[in-house]
Amino acid sequence: MNKLQSFAKGQWHTASDGFRPCFNAITGEKIFELSSDGLDFSGMLDYAKDKGGKTLRAMTFHERALMLKELALYLLSRKKEFYQLSFLTGATKLDSWIDIEGGIGTLFVYSGKGRRELPDHNVFVDGNLEMLSASDQFIGQHICTSLQGAAVHINAFNFPCWGMLEKLAPTLLAGVPAIVKPASNTSFLTEKMFHAIIESGILPDGTVQLICGSTGDLLDNLDCQDAVAFTGSATTGQYLKSNKAIMHNSVRFTMEADSLNCSILTPDTQIDSPEFNFYVKEVVREMTIKCGQKCTAIRRAIVPRELLSPVADAISERLARIAIGDPLSEGVKMGSLASEAQRTEVRERVAELSKYAEFIYGNPDEVETLGADSQAGAFINPILLACENPLEDTEVHDIEAFGPVSTLMPYDSLSEAAQLANMGQGSLVGSVFGYDDEIVSDLVMNTASFHGRMVLINRDSAEFSTGHGSPLPHMTHGGPGRAGGGEEMGGIRGVMHYMQRTALQGSPTTISKICNKFIGNAKTKEAPKHPFKLYFEELEVGQSLLSKSRTITLDDIEKFADLSGDRFYAHMDDKAATENPFFDGRVAHGYFIVSMAAGLFVEPNPGPVLANYGVDDLRFTEPVYPGDDLRVKLTCKQKSYRRGKGYGEVRWDIAITNQEDVVVAAYDILTMVASNTEPFDDA
Repeated sequence: MNKLQSFAKGQWHTASDGFRPCFNAITGEKIFELSSDGLDFSGMLDYAKDKGGKTLRAMTFHERALMLKELALYLLSRKKEFYQLSFLTGATKLDSWIDIEGGIGTLFVYSGKGRRELPDHNVFVDGNLEMLSASDQFIGQHICTSLQGAAVHINAFNFPCWGMLEKLAPTLLAGVPAIVKPASNTSFLTEKMFHAIIESGILPDGTVQLICGSTGDLLDNLDCQDAVAFTGSATTGQYLKSNKAIMHNSVRFTMEADSLNCSILTPDTQIDSPEFNFYVKEVVREMTIKCGQKCTAIRRAIVPRELLSPVADAISERLARIAIGDPLSEGVKMGSLASEAQRTEVRERVAELSKYAEFIYGNPDEVETLGADSQAGAFINPILLACENPLEDTEVHDIEAFGPVSTLMPYDSLSEAAQLANMGQGSLVGSVFGYDDEIVSDLVMNTASFHGRMVLINRDSAEFSTGHGSPLPHMTHGGPGRAGGGEEMGGIRGVMHYMQRTALQGSPTTISKICNKFIGNAKTKEAPKHPFKLYFEELEVGQSLLSKSRTITLDDIEKFADLSGDRFYAHMDDKAATENPFFDGRVAHGYFIVSMAAGLFVEPNPGPVLANYGVDDLRFTEPVYPGDDLRVKLTCKQKSYRRGKGYGEVRWDIAITNQEDVVVAAYDILTMVASNTEPFDDA
């Protein structure tokens, strides 16, 4: 029998003892065995920190982001290999697509967000500066830097690829190495993809390691710079979280636990309305995709009491058309559970639920299959139940059957619907299907605090919606209470889980040096020539230009009004402007001031500056009157190189001051500046 390998301290490791089997979920036969016997868990942590961590922290966010993109492209080129093994987990082609290409897609998303939203530096500047004294030479600034430990990722069995990649993407982008521990049942697919990751040679040595088997004393060796991200049952999560070292060293522990997610159909819905149809389709989809083995699946379907029977009939009719069996057989729409042990557990939970709810559709003990032996494989029917009194039979809000099982629950008022939703005591996701925005808004306001994510679907959004049960890398995945109280993904928020926020207090110049960004009233230095004549590599943060001055005239204001068509009274009517509490007479147009400033600081001749592509944070801080003398200070604020494109993006700080040296307008301009070491690529 094939033995799965772990990857530790830069080498593949095959155990010699302590094996447990992995099964083909379709046929029930043993196909792999795994063990982590002989691994040096403490040494793995040291290796991650000494090798992977030091290398990653020396890289900028953009370099890490490009590394993720390269890895995503490589894995995509080998996806067929992963699909072949994915079918052995009981997954259909659609299930496998969500797991495999959904996971790879997460790498792409974090690569893009890392380059767009994070600096080309290894320090993240968090928020605006804080003035801490009367002097502008003592300020505060929050920054985030990479943890100097390792991240331990403990993943669930239902998404062996996506579960690994959705944790790796933000962790590696944060500059932290990871040790991956997949669930045993489906670890053969994780191991297959991990082999590809190592074979790619893209990730630096020590960046990632893999444990196929138990974690031994790994958690006992964690310290304050380490982090744990766990996905699975709340019981297991709480057990791991109570580890002495984790508690004593305040190790960051993020838990994403299975929850009794709900979906609400609003009371204004009619049987012939689009929302009714969308709701039925979504409940069926969430019951059958991955054979219902999703931590985000709809476990509680909350509907108006008068629609209970129509919804039950419509769901049952659709479920009856779902063919169950070998995912490789034509026409099969639902595969199997991941293992026989999982089927036994689901049947036990269904038996418990049936004490408080009646069967509407499906027999948990009998199933007809296509192309497979229904008893040898871990097959089970979709099970729909209905609980007539969900406010009284509260057990239906506590028992979760982690499979193709959902319970209908009727409500008699909007407040009752919200109460039922919240009785899950914390969920990863809730959804609302309804077209009346007042009703939907009311439900959200009364249920959002119990949910990590809420999906609002109606006839306007349904066509474009990714659905109730699809966590997206852009959005937070996690939830309060029973759902674990943690968060994963959420765009750059997920990156921050692996970084330390530190409050810096000091001079603007010192803090600017640390952040590689011009901040506050930091000292500047005169550029050797006009900054717009310097190539990207020649520019330094803090280099500046102080322009000549220009006197603003009444004729300027008149001409700009004629040209722009902006004849707001404060610019054109001296009496009306004087009566305005903010002005002492006619004032210049703010946008004229911005245009005039460009005339003062722009170098007109061809040079390294290729284009201006934006203005950020524009503020008009003081009125400008005819007779005021204005000048501009242009300062290189921040640089970000576009590797492989032949140019970089430069953010410039613009401060326009009057004859009294008072700032009248301030903003950032964004330019593309050519490289002098790499040819420009306009592809």
